[in-house]
Amino acid sequence: KNAVGKDQNDFKSVTYEGYGPHGVAVLVDTLTDNTTRTVGDVRSVFNKFAGNLGTTGSLSFLFDHKSEFSFRKKDGLDMDELILELIDYGVDDEYDEDEEENSITIYGDPKSFGQIQSYLEEHGFEVIGAEFTYVPNNLKEVGLEERATIDKMVERLEELDDVQTVYTNMQPQSAE
Repeated sequence: KNAVGKDQNDFKSVTYEGYGPHGVAVLVDTLTDNTTRTVGDVRSVFNKFAGNLGTTGSLSFLFDHKSEFSFRKKDGLDMDELILELIDYGVDDEYDEDEEENSITIYGDPKSFGQIQSYLEEHGFEVIGAEFTYVPNNLKEVGLEERATIDKMVERLEELDDVQTVYTNMQPQSAE
């Protein structure tokens, strides 16, 4: 203990849940050494935007906790075949393809994070991103003005020192 020093802080990972403006569900992942300060800061932002901070577990059913991997697409890659192989590792059968970036994003069971990462590396895939995420399972449609308000709230939350990531169940804006 003496070698570590008196200033050593214990950081906790805490996820706050609540409804933002227009009934959009919001999850706020934080890493904090002072939960009292962090909950006060997060609650303040929710209040400013006419939202309500809920209790732990009150909204988590609206999101699926997943591991997410992005990797460069190989020439001649048969995604159906790859997904069939990866299902044994807890990977979902749906994936996202980004033609511009020439990349694929897959989602899987967070408990299988290490196994999925090992598989991709052992099979020569260039992994460009790997993280834990929350994927909304029920998207909420909002108008342009509502979207602007929610985006402003998310931005304000992300400015807080202890906030790591903010997730919403807001429908992504269509590319019109």
